[in-house]
Amino acid sequence: MAFPIRLGAVIGVVRELGKTEDPRPLLVAGVLADELGRELAAGGDPAAVRVGGPPDDRVIALLLVIGDSVTEEDERILKRAHRARVPSIVVAAGREAPSHIPFVLATDVVRARPGQAFPIGAITKVVAARLGEDATTLARRLPVVRPAVVQHLIDTFSRKNGLVAAAVFIPGTDLPTLTVNQIRMVLRICASYGLAVDQERALEILATIGAGLGLRTLARELLAFIPTGRWAVKGGVAYAGTKGIGEAAVRYCETRVPRPRLRASASPVSS
Repeated sequence: MAFPIRLGAVIGVVRELGKTEDPRPLLVAGVLADELGRELAAGGDPAAVRVGGPPDDRVIALLLVIGDSVTEEDERILKRAHRARVPSIVVAAGREAPSHIPFVLATDVVRARPGQAFPIGAITKVVAARLGEDATTLARRLPVVRPAVVQHLIDTFSRKNGLVAAAVFIPGTDLPTLTVNQIRMVLRICASYGLAVDQERALEILATIGAGLGLRTLARELLAFIPTGRWAVKGGVAYAGTKGIGEAAVRYCETRVPRPRLRASASPVSS
């Protein structure tokens, strides 16, 4: 079987991702910002979270905690973030979430109920979805954010490869694209855990290419027995295979990075 991708393409991906270090912190503002900032920085780099200050290009994203309504100060912060093109997420911590929050999509609003702990899992999922691959550096610095980021990477690349495999009808032409996406995903996951994105990850890259070849062989065997709906089979195999590679990469990283000590319980959101 021919090698599915040029070595130069692999090296190009490694070099590209090796230059994507982003030192900008996550900005937390609004009511209860101190409490949420502590939760996000638990077990990680305190400098990766900044409480208060302007939402400008020196921060990677804005997390604004609001109460029952959007105050003039809240709107001013959101407007400034919008003008600076800073991704904004709102945590509605009042008794009721405001019906309208300017400059923020409904999907970027997380409900935090008074008297309960901040929904860190839900918050980090929105952060991961809003930042995409740009969240990799944040995940390395903030272990609390990491699970949501790596899961988003796996889901995104799996869907992408499923669509590519289903849409390409010329045999073999999809394999280089699928393999590059899988390599990119594996390296992003490694970077999220703080594992160097360089030649030391050669074994992971080779394993990814090998898995891609195996998946291609499986797809061919299945297609030989299916007269119709082949696009669905190809897409399904690419999706499931990419997802499996991503999950294997997470297990690999978990065994090589010590688990951070996180606090046993979070502070409740004040009413």
